[in-house]
Amino acid sequence: MRTLKTSEAATLLNVSPNTLRAWERRFGYPKPQRSPGQHRLYTYGEVVALRDALREGLSISSAVSVAREGLSSDTRVLSGALAAFDVERADAAMEAALALRSLERSVEDVLLPALDELAQRHGVDSAPWAFAARWGCEWLRRAQRLTPAPVRRVALIICDASADDLDPDAPYIRALELFCARAGARVLSIAVRGAGSIDEAVAALGPHAVVIAGGHAPDDTVARWAYAVRSAAGPLPAVLYRRGAGSERLRAADSGLPPSPLSAQRQIFELIESRRLQGTGNGRSGAGTDTIARKRSSTG
Repeated sequence: MRTLKTSEAATLLNVSPNTLRAWERRFGYPKPQRSPGQHRLYTYGEVVALRDALREGLSISSAVSVAREGLSSDTRVLSGALAAFDVERADAAMEAALALRSLERSVEDVLLPALDELAQRHGVDSAPWAFAARWGCEWLRRAQRLTPAPVRRVALIICDASADDLDPDAPYIRALELFCARAGARVLSIAVRGAGSIDEAVAALGPHAVVIAGGHAPDDTVARWAYAVRSAAGPLPAVLYRRGAGSERLRAADSGLPPSPLSAQRQIFELIESRRLQGTGNGRSGAGTDTIARKRSSTG
């Protein structure tokens, strides 16, 4: 996937970098990703779509709408393929999305919205949803298997509190795992039912944070899992992802992770880094300072 620096994107659009950044702030488009050095990188396909719309003489607000509509067609193609139980068309739709976007943007802008659309249209007890959810989770797992080896000294243990692949939270959890791995972290995801011998997993991974993800498992089950991990690893910073409103047992809270898996991944890394800057060395918190976030995260 081709990306452009701010100056390159501005030149392609025949505007100044300041104007480009102003459009980004006002319209949220084009929406850049960030380089490891936190520099803006614009997706070539988005910039070209906006350029072509502007060449038609449209105002910037209208051009943004037209550009977005053109790119959103990938979501419709994918949802149509999944509704028709067509694996080859679904795979091709994601390949087309990846030609214009980063993998993260393809997942957030195409794959997850297509799954959400099918869940809303057919219901999560339908055959189309069962097919689409399984396909989506398998696609995300395959992408994670192809991710390069970890490059950061960051390790996460994820408590998967979803029901199974047909749980609407499951694709979002798989996306979070993928994004964390692609950001260079070691990621170990264990179902909430797997609390037995969790000390062995903790010893192998050496986690810097705990993520409790999904809203299916009851709070008592989740609390036992978290207790087992903290007993083995010490008081780690912990956050909730797509958990919904926590019970009193999970309310030692500051804030929750946002529903977007990419935003959630960034917030997790910021939390770990802030702990390191506070002098905790490996990113683990001292006794009594672990955070279990409770803020309700929507599923949309």
